[in-house]
Amino acid sequence: MNNKPTYLSRDGLQKLRAELDEMVSIKRPEVANRIHDAKEHGDLSENAEYEDAKNEQAFVEGRIQTLEALIKNATIIDENHSTDHVQIGSTVSVESGDGQERFTIVGSAEAKPAEGRISNESPVGRALLGKKKGEKVVVRVPAGDFTYKIVGIS
Repeated sequence: MNNKPTYLSRDGLQKLRAELDEMVSIKRPEVANRIHDAKEHGDLSENAEYEDAKNEQAFVEGRIQTLEALIKNATIIDENHSTDHVQIGSTVSVESGDGQERFTIVGSAEAKPAEGRISNESPVGRALLGKKKGEKVVVRVPAGDFTYKIVGIS
């Protein structure tokens, strides 16, 4: 199993724990009941309901394993972090040829690029980590190189 640390905010960890609890206490028994009911209908070789329930069971069990691993390897992001350099949990204001943008550096489990929450493992996140206000950062991505100037860290 992967033992790589999972960087999470306290809120993100609570959401994962809640999802795990729901999967174990609600979804798993629901799927088990569906499988039981489908078995009652007889011939399993031509029973689409049984096949569907078994597929859902595989998904639920896989998700439970994933959540357990994420929680086990969770590292809480320090919310009182330094503002003199970029680190996980920092919100960074940058300037580029396209104007100004703001990114919050989070762990990959909480990344939502459309909301400006980028992973510390993404090309932009990796390039920004450790940099200070005023520094220029070149980000190499498949579409070409981008240059950002860090104008603020909070």
